[in-house]
Amino acid sequence: MSFSQNIDDEYEKFIRRMNPPRVVIDNEYCKTATVIQVDSANEHGILLEVVQVLTDLNLMITKAYISSDGGWFMDVFNVTDQDGNKITDEGVMDYIHKSLGPDACFTSSVRRSVGVKQSIDHTSIELIGSDRPGLLSEVSAVLTHLKCNVVNAEVWTHNTRAASVMQVTDEKTVTHTERRLHQMMFADRDYDRPSDEASGEKQRPDVNVVNWQDRDYSVVTIRCKDRPKLLFDTVCTLTDMQYVVFHGNVDAEGPEAHQEYCIRHVDGSPVKSDAERQRLIQCLEAAIERRVSEGLKLELCTTDRVGLLSDVTRIFRENSLTVTRAEVTTRSGKAINTFYVRDASGCPVDAKIIDSIRQAIGQTILKVKGSPEEANQAPQESPSRFLFGGLFKSRSFCNFGVVKSYS
Repeated sequence: MSFSQNIDDEYEKFIRRMNPPRVVIDNEYCKTATVIQVDSANEHGILLEVVQVLTDLNLMITKAYISSDGGWFMDVFNVTDQDGNKITDEGVMDYIHKSLGPDACFTSSVRRSVGVKQSIDHTSIELIGSDRPGLLSEVSAVLTHLKCNVVNAEVWTHNTRAASVMQVTDEKTVTHTERRLHQMMFADRDYDRPSDEASGEKQRPDVNVVNWQDRDYSVVTIRCKDRPKLLFDTVCTLTDMQYVVFHGNVDAEGPEAHQEYCIRHVDGSPVKSDAERQRLIQCLEAAIERRVSEGLKLELCTTDRVGLLSDVTRIFRENSLTVTRAEVTTRSGKAINTFYVRDASGCPVDAKIIDSIRQAIGQTILKVKGSPEEANQAPQESPSRFLFGGLFKSRSFCNFGVVKSYS
């Protein structure tokens, strides 16, 4: 097994020496965006790798043209920063060149495991299971009791299911956090709709899959409200479901995003049955919806310490707020956390409660993005609104499994 893998690695290195990847970054061709072109020998997962690098830099992909027929891969991306400006930072452009260009072409074992990155001095804990109020607060309290400090974490909820990847405190290889969250919720079948969910409760993404008989492709079309990292979420799902994107077109210059892909399964076949088609549609819908941020956005920035996350989420819980999504990051001793919260009862978020919470935590530490009134006007309301916050009475973890803990 090891001998065979070594042969494969050497063959890939040889191919890449003969056809090294080429990255071109152009700020002249387009008036409104930086154009990035990536040419490389084709292999399964390379599209996700490119999109992941751009997404991890928080770049906005406004257009994309994808072609990977035959043995060659060529993509063109129009990208901007979060403010809609072209990319002019030399450090960012140098990182893109090093990550995707010839300098990265001899790490085949890492490239084969696209979605994998290095984690230094962290232990990663993965949690998956049924959502219920107060869970994030209780998990954080348990970790604090065990003297564990949460330095990075992401929490997603969808269709009454919840998933979290926490890095609590040896160099180890771990899966890219956001890709791992997709994999965990996919394995937990969060794409299955609850039987009691009303069909018109909220607007679904428009996802369609048809077979193009003349070319032996299946054509996937997606229309939905645009948001950051949308392209990563759809490409990640297609890749993990073992589909290969041969051609694609992405347009997200307005409020609505339009994506179109010509795909086949890795075995070379298009979608074979209506059941497979429906499953693919459901999985793409779920991938789009998982990251949708419902509720009021709160940003916390302060000196990191053991128990900080536990204390903050306890205050949310005591004030009957539920966390629908969370991102926890530690940089140079600073905790930089983002929470999306809603009232646990489903009632509008009370501005007085937010003021009370800010006084308890610190007015300069916890800031509100937007207003409670804007958050209360959110058009969709899904079962996920009850997760990770609000009143929690039971301390049982029987419905929330530890998928994996590795250090």
